[in-house]
Amino acid sequence: MNKICTSLEQSKKLLELGIDVNTSDMGWNVFVDDTKRILPIDDWNLVKDGSGNVKFYHAWSLSALMNLLPSEFTEVGKYSETTYKIDIRKYALTDDVDIYQIAYGNYHWYEDGDHSWSDMINSGEKEELIDAAFQMVVWLLENKKI
Repeated sequence: MNKICTSLEQSKKLLELGIDVNTSDMGWNVFVDDTKRILPIDDWNLVKDGSGNVKFYHAWSLSALMNLLPSEFTEVGKYSETTYKIDIRKYALTDDVDIYQIAYGNYHWYEDGDHSWSDMINSGEKEELIDAAFQMVVWLLENKKI
């Protein structure tokens, strides 16, 4: 499907969680008859018509969501600190279907050069990268990491 930005429902969820609207780069116009259109946020003449017949909701492109994801963050526990680093993956589910996952994990290197992740926090597997990014931004907002 290749969505260009968060859906209206996803946008409302981000707004409900208190995301900084200045991080958005798109906007949903919802008209009285429930017609919807998405526009770049810099096109204010189209986004807000001044008639009161349009509701406006901020929206986020994949690029805007990815810019919100920190490359790492640190959890401070009672006795130790754990640093989580981002990992973005694309897997081939079938020959013509890919899935995406964004995760944060505690990365460990072993003496033999092998490595592993522990304490994973992940978006789950999504058919669109924007949906994985949205899910991770929601987790980060809910857990006050951004």
